[in-house]
Amino acid sequence: MKGIINNTLFQSSDNSSASMLYVAPDTLPAGDKCSGAQWPGDRRIFTHMTIREIISQATRQLEEAGIPSARLDAEVLLAFCLNCDRLELIKNPERMLDDSERISFHEFIARRLRCEPVAYITGRKAFWSFTLEVNSDVLIPRPDTEVIVEETLAVFRTHPVDQPRILDIGTGSGAIALALAAEIPGAQITATDISATALTVAKKNALAVGLDHSITFLHGDLFAPVRGTFDLIVSNPPYIGADEYEVLPAGVKDFEPRQALFAGKTGLEFYENLVYQAKNYLKEKGWLLLEIGYKQIQEVQEIMEMSEFYDGIGVRSDYAGLSRVIKGRRK
Repeated sequence: MKGIINNTLFQSSDNSSASMLYVAPDTLPAGDKCSGAQWPGDRRIFTHMTIREIISQATRQLEEAGIPSARLDAEVLLAFCLNCDRLELIKNPERMLDDSERISFHEFIARRLRCEPVAYITGRKAFWSFTLEVNSDVLIPRPDTEVIVEETLAVFRTHPVDQPRILDIGTGSGAIALALAAEIPGAQITATDISATALTVAKKNALAVGLDHSITFLHGDLFAPVRGTFDLIVSNPPYIGADEYEVLPAGVKDFEPRQALFAGKTGLEFYENLVYQAKNYLKEKGWLLLEIGYKQIQEVQEIMEMSEFYDGIGVRSDYAGLSRVIKGRRK
């Protein structure tokens, strides 16, 4: 589980958490660090090895493949394989794996060497106070996206509304909607996505954490399936432009859904639609909050200002000090 202390990220030893390198896609280095190397095919490779030795060998192989989080990934995958906390690996460094455990771990490392994200291998990712199910139908939730949850809560607490109506556009795994449902009891939340398979994941997550009665999930593009007006509209839309998409690391470009990342030539396509359409679905003095690529702040702010639909426009930075959320209040 991950949390925040004095605005500083910390990570527990819970093996449900994947690498802290799951940052917002626009902050990843250009080009591939993961080389897509192949793991030796002999599944006897971990035979007669202790946990300590297995982690050491797997780490070395991942490092040679250019994976910067090699040791963390090896530990997370081994803990997942053994169905234990990472702390248990430290407590039992001399334990030997049985054949089924060894074969499973071999397959996990082989997948990681092909650049598949740890979260997709384990099928889960920590976000807010939850461990969410994730697969290749949904974008992996990033810690930076918790910033839009925090800012939405700050807006709500400054401008409280009884049983607020909240709309989450492009919900993906349901991360934002679930966090808001957990933090604002009584909120009436609607979450939409153009991907039916993503909504299946989101619904499963809502059921798993007992919030399935708090959120209405609708299938459709942006506002198409939505009726009525809302006090708060939030969205983490696709914001990667064409040039930036081509140089994304293989672990992102080859595995995460393109539909959840790519936003036309400039990466601004969805912001223009959201800003101009949201006015029809916001109550008077309702708020629109959008996650943004940190290089897009000037352009998105100009879109909001030129629309002349919003005042109180403001920007919040993420944990790295980069512009990450923009908000505006409907006039």
